[in-house]
Amino acid sequence: MPRPTIFSRTTLLAALLGTALAQGALEAHPMSIEALRQGSYPGSAITLEQTLAPGANYRRYIASYRSEGLKIYGLLTVPNGARPRAGWPAIVFVHGYIPPAQYRTTERYGAYVDALARAGYIVFKIDLRGHGNSEGTASGAYWSPDYTIDTLNAFASLRRFPQANPERIGIWGHSMGGYLALRAMVVEPRIRVGVIWAGVVGTYEDLLYRWRRSPPAQLPPGALRRRELFLARYGSPESNPGFWASITAHNYLERVGPIQLHHGLADTVVPVSFSQRLAQRLRAAGRPYELFTYPGNDHNLSQSFGLAMRRSVAYFDRYLKR
Repeated sequence: MPRPTIFSRTTLLAALLGTALAQGALEAHPMSIEALRQGSYPGSAITLEQTLAPGANYRRYIASYRSEGLKIYGLLTVPNGARPRAGWPAIVFVHGYIPPAQYRTTERYGAYVDALARAGYIVFKIDLRGHGNSEGTASGAYWSPDYTIDTLNAFASLRRFPQANPERIGIWGHSMGGYLALRAMVVEPRIRVGVIWAGVVGTYEDLLYRWRRSPPAQLPPGALRRRELFLARYGSPESNPGFWASITAHNYLERVGPIQLHHGLADTVVPVSFSQRLAQRLRAAGRPYELFTYPGNDHNLSQSFGLAMRRSVAYFDRYLKR
């Protein structure tokens, strides 16, 4: 059971933060949820750059869209058959951390995309800036708003895609992609539903003090330096709680759509407590959610992939097809 004092403290911080922002007493940092909510994410038309070999019951393309003037690439799938009158339901697919120099559009997550595409969804697996052929610099997710902005522009671009139903778009994220999916959902309430696997969905106190990743090769370049720069400039969560509350998605769940969480109990990359803590906050906020944990499963849920994917597809079906 969650401790009420944690939630009352969080609620108080969020209320104080909102008052301060409204009075201009606290400048909104670009990483803050309020600043992101005030931003503009028009996306663009999606351009089909290259036709790939088809899937079982869907077409595959390398496609691109625009985010802050940058050309961002991705893998796009479109179901076969006649377009439904309102368009196909669609999913923005956000990848986890892969060293940018090693990232390739058509490598990794193939089975994940295939399972969602077979179920009758347009799937847009975006290559965040600086990954694959996407323009821009790979800045990392946790200390820069760039990847969140790319995700929000991908959602806006899918809404403009003629084959997609603009009112039935969800989001799927793994690991770092789960962090981005959650932030996109608290910023953009039109994202109907989210599914997050092994997500980095803890509070910033969790990220700072309860997350130890090893070996260091698993860390994005410059991540530790950016973390220390934030602490040096803004102080700790104890000394400057308003700032850290302002950039933590947990404090802005009041209008988020349904979220399904999956986490392996043997995950050595992202603690299962991150998903458990988010589930507690969603329950306290009265938001719909599901949490599934998998004994003996690793960061990729490799041992229970089929079960986790069936649950994921069923959750998307519940909110995007009915």
